[in-house]
Amino acid sequence: MLLELKNVSYTYNKDTSFAVNALENINLQISEGEFVGVIGHTGSGKSTLIQHFNGLMKPTDGQVLYMGEDIWQEKYDLQALRSGVGLVFQYPENQLFETDVLTDVMFGPKNQKLSPEECRERAVNALRRVGLKDKYFTASPFDLSGGQKRRVAIAGVLAMNPKVLILDEPTAGLDPHGRDEILGQIRKLRDEMGITIILVSHSMEDVAEYADRLIVVNDGKIAFDDTPKAVFAHYKELEAMGLAAPQITYLMHELKERGLDVDINAVTVSEAKKSIEKALAGRKKH
Repeated sequence: MLLELKNVSYTYNKDTSFAVNALENINLQISEGEFVGVIGHTGSGKSTLIQHFNGLMKPTDGQVLYMGEDIWQEKYDLQALRSGVGLVFQYPENQLFETDVLTDVMFGPKNQKLSPEECRERAVNALRRVGLKDKYFTASPFDLSGGQKRRVAIAGVLAMNPKVLILDEPTAGLDPHGRDEILGQIRKLRDEMGITIILVSHSMEDVAEYADRLIVVNDGKIAFDDTPKAVFAHYKELEAMGLAAPQITYLMHELKERGLDVDINAVTVSEAKKSIEKALAGRKKH
């Protein structure tokens, strides 16, 4: 198993009057090559959860295992862990600091003690993989658009050849075109390189379209862990948690109530289109 959490709990300000239980007895396994979506309302514990995956936070109780090893055992190499489990935060400008894009992306490989030639090669390959054009390699990262900064931040993690890429709201603030471009590149990374993707998002449409598996965090616990289609079938329970299903879910239920024989479990535009076309064709035959 690539990543595993065993009975993980986390309490902020433990043993004080301000103690807050952020995670409670989490048991979770993530395999190689999965594309996992993580959703939850603000304060649900999802950000605390993902920071346990690469050792940025240490559980109050329980174990975090990477490739079968407890990451908090004595003498475990946390720096090596963070090369294998890369985290891209919501605001990429917080991760960019060098004078030009290429130098910025080379920072991680340099810390891995690679040769200058290999650092440059990895950085160039990573930038091209995320779809950033060569002409931007010598530009200041702070002169780039929001979408381009996201690509550079992702490339900075990719250059370290991680097995797991965790992205915290990578499309926040982007227009629909920029969002689709970023998520398309992320899915391509998984398909071509076999990287495990963990995507934290507030967009139900995004996780429905791109994730194979969806984890719902609510009040520090795992409320659901299943395919997006299976999870969004519980849209009433999700609403009670302050979440929602994709707009497609509501549309399909409305059409069903109006007498059109559509698949109410469709969660993506393409699924809905096929179902509606099939239902309309069936009506014409009658």
